Amino acid sequence: PKINEIVVRLNEFSQIHPLQDESEGSLELLYNISIMLSEITGMDGFTLQPAAGAHGELVGMLIIKKYFETKGIIKDKIIVPDSAHGTNPASAKMAGFSIIELQSNEYGEVSLDHLEFAMQQGDVAGIMLTNPNTLGVFDRQIKDITKIVHKHGGLCYYDGANLNPMLGICRPRDMGFDIVHLNLHKTFSTPHGGGGPGSGPVGVINELISFLPKPYIISTDDSIVCEQNNDKSIGRIKAFWGNFGVILRAYTYILSLGADGLKRVG
Repeated sequence: PKINEIVVRLNEFSQIHPLQDESEGSLELLYNISIMLSEITGMDGFTLQPAAGAHGELVGMLIIKKYFETKGIIKDKIIVPDSAHGTNPASAKMAGFSIIELQSNEYGEVSLDHLEFAMQQGDVAGIMLTNPNTLGVFDRQIKDITKIVHKHGGLCYYDGANLNPMLGICRPRDMGFDIVHLNLHKTFSTPHGGGGPGSGPVGVINELISFLPKPYIISTDDSIVCEQNNDKSIGRIKAFWGNFGVILRAYTYILSLGADGLKRVG
């Protein structure tokens, strides 16, 4: 949308530099879109640092890994359906996990029997799912899937590649997911092509907020500040605050449409 380009070219945004002193106005914008994305997905906290969807996947996998390491639990496998986008197993592998490929049933959905068998092995950290999946099929068993994974102590990761038809209708949290990455360049009208720029924010439930990359933007009684002192964090995963111009375009798009407009996107 042209309005995105008008806003991002305002001097107040186009002339700032990541090495200058922190501006609470810019931080407030980042904080506000984090709140918006939390409302859209049902998550409790977001990082905006990841520069692409696959980058967000890697962040999610590193969070899962750190979560179990902190608890002293060894879980070194991730379940990925055979219908998954190819970056899913690649991201999990980069984070140090072994991959269990899960067969789909005759309807293109996850086989619950195969999932139950895989989770019973005891060393599975979680599952990566896109819903609707890469075949365009909405898995009607989604709550059963996340319940099985949780029953065996695993975490559920939502790949937001196909979130568009879900906007305002169904949230990943309501389906039982613990972590989600979004593609601002797919779902919220920001540029994509020629290798970027992209943006893949990652949202998590309360229990996992302490593992998000730092610095983490929080709101105090009188200001927006950066939380730096967090020993559980997976650390910084990108310089500065992510692709600010891309985030700003998504912020403009969300404000332009509002809740009702986003629901009509699907």
